[in-house]
Amino acid sequence: MKKNSLARQFWIFSLGRMLLQFGSGFTLFYASLYFVNELNFSPTSVGIVLASSSITGVLGRFFGGIWSDSAKWGRKKTILLSALVSAVADIFLILTNSYFFLLLGNLLIGLGIGLYWPPAEAIVVDLTTKSQRNFAFALTRFSDNLGLGLGVAVGGYLISLTGDYRLLFVINAIFFVIFYFLVKLAIRETYGGERVNPWLGWQQALRDKKLWLFCLANILFTSYVSQVQCILPLYFANFVLDEAFSITSLSSIFTLHMAFATLWQLPVVKILNRFTPIQGLMLSSVTWAISFLLIWTTANVETNALYWGITAVLIGSLAFSIYNPAASAFVVDLAPVSFRGVYFAIHSECWAIGYLIGPPLGGWVLDLGYNYVHDFWLFLSLTAIPIIFILYILHRRLEISANR
Repeated sequence: MKKNSLARQFWIFSLGRMLLQFGSGFTLFYASLYFVNELNFSPTSVGIVLASSSITGVLGRFFGGIWSDSAKWGRKKTILLSALVSAVADIFLILTNSYFFLLLGNLLIGLGIGLYWPPAEAIVVDLTTKSQRNFAFALTRFSDNLGLGLGVAVGGYLISLTGDYRLLFVINAIFFVIFYFLVKLAIRETYGGERVNPWLGWQQALRDKKLWLFCLANILFTSYVSQVQCILPLYFANFVLDEAFSITSLSSIFTLHMAFATLWQLPVVKILNRFTPIQGLMLSSVTWAISFLLIWTTANVETNALYWGITAVLIGSLAFSIYNPAASAFVVDLAPVSFRGVYFAIHSECWAIGYLIGPPLGGWVLDLGYNYVHDFWLFLSLTAIPIIFILYILHRRLEISANR
């Protein structure tokens, strides 16, 4: 089957993902700025709140994986539930006037995101053949990143125009409702596996040593993403002493980040087709290291900090574009057909754990002040070394298994 013969359902679902991410883009980089600079919570307390979403995210991914592989629930009902939970979460954030509401809203955000990702990834696999998968995952990432980029751009414009951060959460809630009705009316159930007990999938996954080796590296990758999305905007705004880092320039920088994450995606898939998923992940780790080194440089140059910051963010978008399809392709190769939802749930759990670790760590470092915060990015670049080592061990184990 040729690339251009992807199923119509796939294209509809990709459109839905783009709309969903467009709404999410309104709050993606601005939530931490809103919580710290407008609601006056400390970076550490905001980091804890953002991490709290990962706790419920773990729960959501656990049940999202089980229900995705269930003949009773399946992919569609699980995604519909995730959209409803996420819309309610935005309502609490719109009404936030206390730390309790902020915490409750983020707990529900984590639950909604957790329920969403296992069935969303499994649907892509269900609707494509093996030869189409790299292209299909790249295309869905293209849709995700395009929606996020447009949302970030429009969100930044609205903030500069109105100064009203709450409006962004209103718009995000509206797009969750739009996504709900698109899936309900236009997407059919794609789960076609045997009627097996989905708990067996967790039992098998827990015994899969190759999967858990991958998870060690994957948690570090996802903590990188959390630093860029949650901590880097605050770092640029509050610690890089350059007048160029205003809310308008920050909006432009992170709009460029999402735009280039979109533009890189389809060319990247041609590169990844020449490598194994493990080699693609190694390439991503090196690219992340370069990006963090450039972020560190922004605070150590006397002029043109803005240009160094832009370059760092664009290199980070390339690292992100390489990571996503390579990680998904690895999970597809490893997962039994009947337990794809569970394996993608575990892959998604790594995101929850990465966001559980990343924002509190980054927020704590920001609270330590200038003497520590700049070198934090240098430390992050060095963590690429253990990732490459873990991936090398995993590569050797896969070779041994193939030879057997």
